[in-house]
Amino acid sequence: QVQLVESGGGLVQAGGSLRLSCVASTRSNVKIGAMEWFRQAPGKQRSLVAFISSSGTTNYAGSVKGRFTISRDNTKNTVYLQMNNLKPEDTAVYYCYTVATPAGHYWGQGTQVTVSS
Repeated sequence: QVQLVESGGGLVQAGGSLRLSCVASTRSNVKIGAMEWFRQAPGKQRSLVAFISSSGTTNYAGSVKGRFTISRDNTKNTVYLQMNNLKPEDTAVYYCYTVATPAGHYWGQGTQVTVSS
């Protein structure tokens, strides 16, 4: 009932920036709640990067605080992740996640971010 489509990943040099987007497509009776970005590097577990509630409250993983900014446009059911001063350790597949009412929990397909040193 909810489809999440991420975009904006790519290859960037260390110190560069990327902006990820995730659009949630739903039926009219489904309400999108909190939206989150996770990432998973090869051989590692998927971990939370940033969270934004439906009212705009944000939270970040310590490793990205001060470099990444999460935001959302509720009129477009879209969440963004602005990533600045990227580091090689930020290399991962980035996933969008949301909890929708009454539909449940949903993941996007992921977008690859590669940071070269």
